[in-house]
Amino acid sequence: MVRILVLNGPNLNALGRRPAEHYGTMSLEQINQEISRKAAEFKLEVEFLQSNTEGELVDRIQEGWGSIDGIIINPGALTHYGYALKDALIDAAVPVIEVHLGNIHAREEWRRRSVIADIARGQIAGFGWRSYTAALGIMVGLLQDENALESHNA
Repeated sequence: MVRILVLNGPNLNALGRRPAEHYGTMSLEQINQEISRKAAEFKLEVEFLQSNTEGELVDRIQEGWGSIDGIIINPGALTHYGYALKDALIDAAVPVIEVHLGNIHAREEWRRRSVIADIARGQIAGFGWRSYTAALGIMVGLLQDENALESHNA
């Protein structure tokens, strides 16, 4: 079974109480339910972790080496300065898709820079909770392409 790790960084546990114009009105639990529904359609196993601590996210990525097929991550504030997180994502050696509920490129200048973006396969921002389900669909395609390429090259 294909396993996808869905990670959420600092303050995303407060979704539903944060400014709706940037983060929507759904709680993280509600978003995870939507992701789980989509994952069931694709016959994927998903695991969720939210942490306000960079080290906990790094630890979980490292624990998943060899057993996780892809990572979808909303780094939260770590988007802008999470270099330890970035290194762990690189070392995981699996496809990474960065997601954001709001459009970080339409906000304050400091929010527009992502230290994760250059190592992610792509970034999906500005579509609310749908950013996550879109990332899940794209991840399935990426993994199918890679498996097809591996099969073709074997």
